[in-house]
Amino acid sequence: MTATVAEDGTRESANENGLDVRWIMPDGFFEIPMDAEDLDATAEQLVELARTVMPEADFAVQLEWAVMLAAHYDSFVEAGVHYAGFVLTEVEGTRCTATVTVSMIDLAAEAGPRPVGFLGSSMRHLGIGQVSEIDLPCGPAVCCIGDRQGSLDGSLTVSGKDEALRTSFIQIQLPLSNGTVVVLEMSTPTPEGWDVFSSMFAGVAKSVRLFDDAGEPVVMPA
Repeated sequence: MTATVAEDGTRESANENGLDVRWIMPDGFFEIPMDAEDLDATAEQLVELARTVMPEADFAVQLEWAVMLAAHYDSFVEAGVHYAGFVLTEVEGTRCTATVTVSMIDLAAEAGPRPVGFLGSSMRHLGIGQVSEIDLPCGPAVCCIGDRQGSLDGSLTVSGKDEALRTSFIQIQLPLSNGTVVVLEMSTPTPEGWDVFSSMFAGVAKSVRLFDDAGEPVVMPA
């Protein structure tokens, strides 16, 4: 499932369990297509995205970038991603990028009557970053700020070899009363843009709103 876009730029992801999730993304994000009906349609949309992102690049470079992005689609599906977008900008003369995803996952059956506490304990146990409980306008959530170690594909490096890549992230998990969890994450491999991107992401998180089948706003209990 993919998020739809309203006229005012609000993203909406319909949840089959009776709740709609809506949020607002700032201008300037390139959205990764998640709604293609088949592989051919996905490939066409990714190539078109590559042309938009890097209009001056050779077609071979655009195609290589699209193929690399396509390689992540299985992980998007497994993670329940409904929205994925990225931004490219300059911060004090340095070219920076960040990715934002919004996912829907099932809440563990053992979460109990206070799922925020359960999610917080689970994330602390993983030891992936600094975990805290926060209050969003739509209800209580858990926030984790940390780093991941990964690698950059050799096709994108000057040396032509895979290189280690450290990615900083903020992940927010918002448990819903219908047994699902909304997971919002911002990640960036460019530390120079951290302050800008984290402030931007705070705005995205605060914009999240929940609505029932009748279109009435809903706030999750503490």
